[in-house]
Amino acid sequence: MPAPLHRPPRHPHAWITWLSLSQLVVVLVWWRWGWHWGLPAMLLSHVPVWWGTLKPDSRVFSPVLRRLPTDARQVWLTIDDGPSDDTLAILDLLDRHGMRATFFVIGDRAARRPELIREIVRRGHTLGNHSQTHPQAWFWALGPRQLRQEIARNQSTLAAITGTAPRWFRAVVGLANPFVAAPLREHGLARVAWCARGFDAIASDPRAVVARIERGLAPGAIVLAHEGSPHGRNLEAMTLLVQRLEALGYGTVLPEDLETAEAAPALFCKAP
Repeated sequence: MPAPLHRPPRHPHAWITWLSLSQLVVVLVWWRWGWHWGLPAMLLSHVPVWWGTLKPDSRVFSPVLRRLPTDARQVWLTIDDGPSDDTLAILDLLDRHGMRATFFVIGDRAARRPELIREIVRRGHTLGNHSQTHPQAWFWALGPRQLRQEIARNQSTLAAITGTAPRWFRAVVGLANPFVAAPLREHGLARVAWCARGFDAIASDPRAVVARIERGLAPGAIVLAHEGSPHGRNLEAMTLLVQRLEALGYGTVLPEDLETAEAAPALFCKAP
């Protein structure tokens, strides 16, 4: 039976069991052979935790959607960090080219500009949860209470504006520690990564951004883009990206479009 696209975590606390067992092994090694073996064993036992936290598409703690199961020249366009002053212009651009996207929005920004959130939905796009306050430097290190609040408040904010809570979640900067899985399960959220990105949140050269994204393109690729970045050139990059997608024969597709068809397991895309 192929895995569904939308997969909230089923066992969000399983990591506690294997971490506890690994530490028991460390204690035994330290007791039997001393610190010369015990210390390396302890450090090695923490590698999966760091790998799961710091690798954006790691499935150590929860399922992560990394591409869509299609052989057609279609990509899932995802746009993070809105709503912003770019939102309406991006919507107009997508309308002109007949493309749809998922906007992973920040709850506080959505609360300040609810009319943009409603406009995103009205034009046929979908919304994703990208935390309430976007604590960029520390999201990966937040504890369970803070993470639960970040995720739950975004769900409540968007549900109050649109009447429907999101189904998809993207971690801030893509990094998610073990405590993220429990609130994802609680709210029925599936985590989304990407396999084509241009670093447009910090890079201001649209041509360089699109060139990096192009290296990761493949059928079913999840494309990561941003809006409202301080350098002010996200709209230029998005315009060039849409034009390049068309030139390469790519259209856009949403996972909801594929969920009625037979789903296949999420796979890695080629790295950019």
